[in-house]
Amino acid sequence: QVQLVESGGGLVQPGGSLRLSCAASGSIFSIYSMGWSRQAPGKQRELVAAITSGGTTTYADSVKGRFTISRDNAKNTVYLQMNNLKPEDTAVYYCNADVRSTRTRGDYWGQGTQVTVSS
Repeated sequence: QVQLVESGGGLVQPGGSLRLSCAASGSIFSIYSMGWSRQAPGKQRELVAAITSGGTTTYADSVKGRFTISRDNAKNTVYLQMNNLKPEDTAVYYCNADVRSTRTRGDYWGQGTQVTVSS
């Protein structure tokens, strides 16, 4: 089994910063792409950022220039540095990882962490 655990969410004022972390654990052989998505109340889940095992990144237009995704392959961890946060960034943030375990390959998701941007 593979587990993903997010941390780092919270309440921040507009213009502030947060750093999310997501650590993968379990029977991991290798991790391919990792990413962050978010879901605001009443809206569909949307991809925020993704990073390949080689470090290639993609971002949603709404967060380009403000968010940075990175990963530490030795720790099986992906990060999301969020700067200049806006109220519209308020959502539950989920990480996901494309993982090859000792038995299979699949896409795994964390439980989510709440980010609230409000004054």
